[in-house]
Amino acid sequence: MPKRSEEMLTDVWTSLLLVWITCVPYTSMTPIISQSKSLQTGSTALLRGLVEGQRILSRAKRGWVWNQMFVLEEFSGPDPILVGRLHTDLDVGSTPIKYVLAGEGAGTIFAINEITGDIHAMKRLDREEKAEYTLTAQVTNRDTDQPLEPPSEFIIKVQDINDNPPQFVEGPYRASVPEMSQVGTSVTRVTATDADDPVYGNSAKLVYSILEGQPYFSIDPNTAIIKIALHGMDREMREEYLVVIQAKDMGGHMGGLSGTTTVTVTLTDVNDNPPKFSKSLYEFVIPEELGIGKPGGKVKANDRDIGENAKSTYNIIDGDEKDVFEITTDAQTQEGILRLKKPLNFETKKSYTLKVEAANIRFDPNSGVPFKDTATVKIAVEDSDEPPVFSKPTFVLQVDENAPINTVIGTVTARDPDVTGSLVRYFIDRHTDLERQFNINVDDGKITLAKPLDRETDMWHNITVTATEIRNHSQISRAIVAIRVLDINDNAPEFATEYEAFLCENGKPGQVIQTVSAVDKDDPIQGHYFEYRLLPEMLNNPNFTIKNNGDNSISVLAKHDTFRRQKQEMYFLPIIVTDNGNPPMSSTNTLTIRVCGCSREGIVQSCNVEAYVLPIGLSMGALIAILACIILLLVIVVLFVTLRRHKNKPLIIKDDEDVRENIIRYDDEGGGEEDTEAFDIATLQNPDGINGYLPRKDIKPDLQFMPRQSGGPNGVDVDEFINVRLHEADNDPTAPPYDSIQIYGYEGRGSIAGSLSSLETASSDSDQNYDYLREWGPRFRRLGELYSVGESDKET
Repeated sequence: MPKRSEEMLTDVWTSLLLVWITCVPYTSMTPIISQSKSLQTGSTALLRGLVEGQRILSRAKRGWVWNQMFVLEEFSGPDPILVGRLHTDLDVGSTPIKYVLAGEGAGTIFAINEITGDIHAMKRLDREEKAEYTLTAQVTNRDTDQPLEPPSEFIIKVQDINDNPPQFVEGPYRASVPEMSQVGTSVTRVTATDADDPVYGNSAKLVYSILEGQPYFSIDPNTAIIKIALHGMDREMREEYLVVIQAKDMGGHMGGLSGTTTVTVTLTDVNDNPPKFSKSLYEFVIPEELGIGKPGGKVKANDRDIGENAKSTYNIIDGDEKDVFEITTDAQTQEGILRLKKPLNFETKKSYTLKVEAANIRFDPNSGVPFKDTATVKIAVEDSDEPPVFSKPTFVLQVDENAPINTVIGTVTARDPDVTGSLVRYFIDRHTDLERQFNINVDDGKITLAKPLDRETDMWHNITVTATEIRNHSQISRAIVAIRVLDINDNAPEFATEYEAFLCENGKPGQVIQTVSAVDKDDPIQGHYFEYRLLPEMLNNPNFTIKNNGDNSISVLAKHDTFRRQKQEMYFLPIIVTDNGNPPMSSTNTLTIRVCGCSREGIVQSCNVEAYVLPIGLSMGALIAILACIILLLVIVVLFVTLRRHKNKPLIIKDDEDVRENIIRYDDEGGGEEDTEAFDIATLQNPDGINGYLPRKDIKPDLQFMPRQSGGPNGVDVDEFINVRLHEADNDPTAPPYDSIQIYGYEGRGSIAGSLSSLETASSDSDQNYDYLREWGPRFRRLGELYSVGESDKET
């Protein structure tokens, strides 16, 4: 920093310090001087200047000489700015001293000259980031670094400059105010903030003004409250306004910084407009067949207001026969909808005139403004071709069941209501009479019976009758005809259920065996009353009698106690039941009575004759268990015998099953089908073989190992051939481990018995006796037994 600048800055600080000293009284200075030992700065002469004209009570020696330090924010220059200088009384030139600075920003933001004690700001400072820094200064010996005085704490304050404009943090704003509000009505308040120091100068003193939005609105320069400035602001003319607000610091003076925001002000609606019909007369043409509740026309009263203030209700306040119509309000379109309350009849009245009123739902009765309007509605009824009209919507008819065919049940009538009066024809809707039980006369509407009716099947029949104009077949009316079928006594009474009574052998005479009741499909007006009696030939029944219980039921009683199952197990008692109809109907029903064995308490235990011979102590459950065990044992025995017979049956192939008559006998439970592969049957058919050797089919041939075969003579015997083959199989290490002998149907050569093949037999059912085979030796004895068994099987 140039020397001239440093001198100017020193002068500024000196001037500020003198001003502060002049303004501060002695009473406020004393605590500051005695606050801590670190504030003992300056000389005795300076202390006398501060308290001139006052008596000093004491004098303390101070080691430090320095002033309170300030630094301007945002100061920038080519050299660091001098903040202040530290000085101590020890700095007399003879002692090598060093000034040391510590604390916030020491070494980074602030730097000190170790020799002179000058403090410089090394960076540009911003008061809005940090307003003051607390540092600690200390004097040490430059050679030994030993402290010469205790450390002293001081503060460097950053002096504010006007470098921040006002800001509207919450903007842009939206506000609303009712239309037609008085001048001065408050709309909203805006708030701006300034980051500068509010206690230093006017940097943060704000003044508000309107840049755009006049003459409708004004703003208080200090409170920033926006108010209505124009009378009679109508929402229907203009609903929304944009207001631009400015906030300027420095009290609004030249050189101050400013910021702006916008406020959107909306005028809310008030009910200041009445509803108004678009025209004073409405005319409608309504057909006379218009249904009840159907709309016949619409009227509309417009309202310049919106929302609830624009809603209106419609009423019919005058007119001829106004009870025929009603008017309702459509909540969506705010239209008045004219509807019918009663049917129209062109032949009776052809036109109507009504007076309709529309009135606001919400209005101020003290305003004196009539928030309603009226209009006239003229309605012309249009003549229509109406369908026939039945004299009654529903007809109820009656007919006796089993009435003869073509019986007239009743008549339905209908007429054409039009002035012209067309003839009417009648028909039955066959969808309601699928069985075609009824007919109707197309000209006069008489309903007749087409099929006999049975009340017990259907008590009611509902059919639909249609009436159609001859002139216009599309005009159809319908009426329901309910036909009730009246009851006649055509059903005899019968037992309510199929009774089966049980009689105890040890019962007493007069005991009640069964209570019997009857039912009747008929439904007499007086109700049912049944009469019970036994057949005439059973009136003197020696075993049973009946007793009337007085409630349309009877009790069957036993006459004696000598009933036995061995004598008679079951009794049949015919009972005649007669109703009280006209004419009376009767039927004979038979009651089945079983004689059973009972306990002493009269509980039925068994009703079978066979059970009578069993011990008395056995119950029915025990008898069933014993019977089940016997059946199970029988099944096991039958299965065992069947398996034994199946196992002992010889495994032979009959003549008519195999033309080769091969007899295969298995005495082992070995390898199944592979046993038949042990020997090749071709060997038996050609004893000579191929040099006495035949390849095996049950194993893979080994070319390196071939068993030696000895060719037998041409006249070799079958037994010898088989023994040779068996020996070879036993000595063959490659043969499967099957211990079996297979006998083939080979007859050999030179047999004295000749051929035994059935192919050479004249008849398959030969009566030849094979007992002579037993005489040929033990080798043929078994063969003879097999053939004998075969013959015996044929006979059986």
